[in-house]
This record gives sequence, structure tokens and C-alpha cells, in this order.
Amino acid sequence: MNIQLNFINRSNDCGNSEVVLFQRNVVPDLDELAIAWKVIRYCGRDCLHPFVFSTALEIALGDDHGNFSPRVAAHPGERFVINAHPSGRGRLAPDAAGTSGADGAGSGADIQVVNRLPRGAVNVNAFSSGKLIAAKQAVAPGQKAEFRFTPALWIAVASQVHESRALSSAVMSSDSTLLQLAGIVAADIVMTGGGSGAQAQPFGFALENVVHL
Repeated sequence: MNIQLNFINRSNDCGNSEVVLFQRNVVPDLDELAIAWKVIRYCGRDCLHPFVFSTALEIALGDDHGNFSPRVAAHPGERFVINAHPSGRGRLAPDAAGTSGADGAGSGADIQVVNRLPRGAVNVNAFSSGKLIAAKQAVAPGQKAEFRFTPALWIAVASQVHESRALSSAVMSSDSTLLQLAGIVAADIVMTGGGSGAQAQPFGFALENVVHL
């Protein structure tokens, strides 16, 4: 489902701050860092930045040279396998054995990608609205990548962040706001606060003009 969003800057900041939006993979992995899904820059006071967030996911394999396999639509509960292609590279395909919960491992809502190559680790990437939203690095033979997301976005003010790149631990530990988007088809994300000196206020984010299903 596509959700129409408008970021609106009503803060005392005149477009000098960078705003990052990202998701968190519900499946715990201590080695996984969140990915900057969207970065908004130079949005002046009272200006808006429209964009679309999709709850639909696609997955693709990747390597350390910036190459990706064709993206494949992935739905909650689906499981995929990585088999050897005649070229020697991994090939992503649905698992004929069934869903992610069929073997009793993980949640039935997880998207699982199992590496069945005889050798060679691969990177498994998840995309939303055509942009990288999560990644599992170096999934070795016999191991699997798991993804599960709720219909929500996290938003924060940050600096030196780039779309499709991992967020630093400093950004992750900073104040961020959870925007729950379940049952919403359109909304404004309004940023307030900011400023300098004694009058400075913490940045805040809130949903306004929400349109429900």
C-alpha cells in the first residue's frame, strides 16, 4: 500500500538541518544497522517536501562491488532461497518448501532468505519505494537473512547522513520519533522546535491532517 506523506517544516530552523527517515527491522540482529531510507535537505521554513512510502517490499542480492540482482516482490511469510546460477553467482528464487514459518523457525510474518550456495557469502537487501531500507551483510552458506517491518517510520534530525547507507550509532541513539502509519493513506509530518540561544527548543515531529483508510 502506498502512503502519501508531506514533510512540512514549521520549525525555527531555516532548512539548515538534515532530516532522516528510516525503518527498524523487527527481527533482532545486534550486527545490523538501520539504513537511511530517505534524507530531506534544504527544506525551508513553511516549505513542504512530498513523498510516497510503500509498505510493499522487494528483495535483491548484492555484492561488495555495488552490483544487485533483479528485485523480487516479497510478502510477509514468504521464504526465498539462494541457489547457484550456471554463471557461478547466486540466484534468488522462492522456496518450494513453503513459508518462513513452515520449519518452526522465526515468525510466520518474517521474510526469510536462505543461502544454499555451496560456498560464498552474499548480501541480502530489502527495498521500499525503490530505495534501500534494510540490508543483511555477508550471509554465509547455511545461514539466512530475516526481515519483518511494522507499518511505521522513524524520523530524526541528523547530519552527514546519506540515503541507502547505514546510520551511525550516534544517529541511532539520538532522539527520534516513531510515526505509526497503520491504517493511514495520507498525512502531513510537521517538524517544530529548533532555533538558537536561550529560545532554542528540541525538534519535534507529529502527524497532522491524517487521512485514514
